[in-house]
This record gives sequence, C-alpha cells and structure tokens, in this order.
Amino acid sequence: MTRAAANGHSRVTSSGTDSGRDLPVLPDVGLIALVPDAWDATWQSRHYVLTRLARYFHVVWCNPTAVNDRSDDQYAAARGDRAAGGEVPASFTVHNPPSWASAFRFQRPAAFAGLVIQQRYRGARRHLAIRGCDRVLLSLWRPYFARALDAIPHHVSCYHIDDEYTFSDIEQATDEREASLIRRVDQVFVSSRGLLDKKGHLNPSTLFVPNGVDYAAYVASSPEPADLQPIPHPRLGYVGLIKRQLDLELLYALARRHPTWSFVLVGPQKHREHIGASIEKLMQLPNVHFLGEKPVGELPAYTQHIDVCLLCYKVDDYTKFIYPLKLNESLASGRPCVASPIRTLQEFSSVLDLARTEDEWSEAIATALTPSRRSEACSAARREVARRHDWDLLVQQIATALCDKLGPSYRQRLQQSMPESRVLASGSPRERR
Repeated sequence: MTRAAANGHSRVTSSGTDSGRDLPVLPDVGLIALVPDAWDATWQSRHYVLTRLARYFHVVWCNPTAVNDRSDDQYAAARGDRAAGGEVPASFTVHNPPSWASAFRFQRPAAFAGLVIQQRYRGARRHLAIRGCDRVLLSLWRPYFARALDAIPHHVSCYHIDDEYTFSDIEQATDEREASLIRRVDQVFVSSRGLLDKKGHLNPSTLFVPNGVDYAAYVASSPEPADLQPIPHPRLGYVGLIKRQLDLELLYALARRHPTWSFVLVGPQKHREHIGASIEKLMQLPNVHFLGEKPVGELPAYTQHIDVCLLCYKVDDYTKFIYPLKLNESLASGRPCVASPIRTLQEFSSVLDLARTEDEWSEAIATALTPSRRSEACSAARREVARRHDWDLLVQQIATALCDKLGPSYRQRLQQSMPESRVLASGSPRERR
C-alpha cells in the first residue's frame, strides 16, 4: 500500500490510481468527515465506519489542526494504513487543513469563524469536485463542529454520537449547543441504547447503530504473537485503550489474589494523570504484563491467544452510556468473557459472565476457565452474536440511511449494487426514533 501526498492531501490507496474497481458504489457522492483525532491515531469506531463508507461514497477524513505541523513525509510514514480486515479503499482520502487554521473550540466572532471554517475545508470540497461528486454529505463527530453546518456547502448532514461527550463520571444534562446540533442535522447515528434514551428524542431521524467488529479478521486463525508466547497460561486479557474508565484497582486486587493467573494488557495508555499510580502498582506485580500498543491489524491475534477476555469497566454515570469496541471483538474470538455490569454489557448476559465485586470476579474468571465455558458450542454462540455486529453490516445501515436522505434514486442505486440477501428493507436499520 502506498500514500500519495499532495496539495494538503494524503491519499490512502492500494495502487495510487482511480481504476474502475476502486470507485465507490455511488461515485458522484462525496462525504466530508470532521473528526476529533488524526487518521493515524489509535483506531476508534470512526476509523472503522469511515473506511467502510468509502465503499459507497468518496470519503475525505479531515485531520484536526494539531497534526498539521508535520511534513508530508512524516505523515506518509504514519501507521494506520490497514484495517484489521484489509486495505483501505482508494476512495478514502486524508485531508490536512492549512496549519494556520485554529480549532473550532476557540472563541471568535461568528462571521470570522465561518470564514475560517470555509478556508479550512475548501481543499476537501475541491477534492470531491475533482472526483466528480455533485452531492456532498457532511459527517460531524463532535458537538464543536456545529458551525460547519453553515460554513461548508453540503446536501445532507449527519451527526455521530459514539460517546457521552461530557466524559463526566457524574451524569450531566445535554448541553444546549449539542442539543441544537442534534435538532438541525438531517440524520443522527447513536452507538448505545443509553445515549439513544438520553438524546434520541431530539431528532426524529435518529438511528441506533452499535459498535461492531471486523468479524472476518477476528475469526480467522492468527499465529500467536511473539511477545505473548513466554507468558504462562491461564492468560486473562484486555486488548484496547488503557484509560481511566477501566477498574485498574480491581485488576490489581485480582492479580494479587491469584498469583498463578497471568494478566495481560495490550494497548496504549491514556489519562496518565489519572491512572499513572495504578499502572505503576500493577507493573510491580510479576503476573501482570503490559505489552504496549500494537498495529490495528495485529490486535485479533492477541485477543485469540488469551484464555479469558476481561471487560473490566468502572460502573458509573459515564460507562452507562458507552458501547465498548472490545465487546464484539472479544465475542468474535470465541473466548469466554467476564465483564462489569454496565448497561450495554447487561444486554449480553447470555454470552458474558457479569461480575461486580472482587469475589464475584474471582468466581466468574474461575468458571470461565472451565472446559464447559470453553466448549465449541459456547464459542459458537459468542461468535454468532458478534457476526450480527459485523462492521460491514452496520455501515451498510449507515449508508442506506444517508441514501434515504439524498433521495429515492440513490437508495435504489445502492440496493441494485448489493447482493439480494444484503438489501435492507425500508426502515429495517436497528432502531429509529
């Protein structure tokens, strides 16, 4: 895979050219995505969604200003070229807005702010015009991008609520600025039922689309990673972002209580100011192993080669709104999972063991290690749940909803491009409000 960088763009492509096979299903439709993080950052739901939307439309991922101080060469060497399941489509482009443009969060007169936004994303709009796009979708992934609705010409707008953006452990009322944005956009996508209950009533065109899994990547057998091989079984693992929402004190208590169990954490560390002391304590224990961040394409191998997946979240007013990416990734591996009883995970109690206290966690993990929980029948049940949450199926729902907003001819063209078994009936996406 190569990257061609020019005119402020970094093109992600397998060939460097736009052959017919590289064109999306609807090549006359382009999507501008305003996202809070860089393309080469740790993969989040937006990475999985937007790379797959590029199968349907031309997609431009707009990097935030903070990453624009690096050269094209530095950007070309950045990681993140591959999704877990393969190459990123040639119709997916990364756009670096001009470095002088500051972020939306800074206060400024509205008229000047609109001008800054227009200039900041003019390159993205021009890129789509060159590709022959005469319809533009605007995809917003944070509340502070609201001004773009007035500043960037577009035909359909959508807002993705994939988190509680207050990030508060104590529930806060929906900010009026976010509520106004939700009401204004043409389509809203919500990733958890908690968020749907809280904000779904604000726009009748709200669709519940949970986080998914690159199913094929997680069910395909992968060789055991070299740095995992020396770690003795049983291995209890978490593969993902290590952040303050994890109950690290619980992990410490469990690791001390069960010195013959190996606790494996794979992923980058975030919120060091909040969790640094807890991490240092864990690192002192001989049966705790931090393996660091891995490329996204390598993550399935780590999940497959642990014995029990741990979804050890704190139970508070923030986590009741999340839908963990790790859920369906863990289930797709077929491994037993022990989880905290946050709202989303309670809905999967048929394929998860839920635990709250240290004693309950000890008992649940011991049970998960028994042959009955590791049987092929149990593994198959977990994989079946994950299969229904394949990112390909979920993003098809998002593409269908956007085509509905563009008009009947776009919905018809989309349906004609798909195998009959995968065409969605009208209104069939997960849940509408």
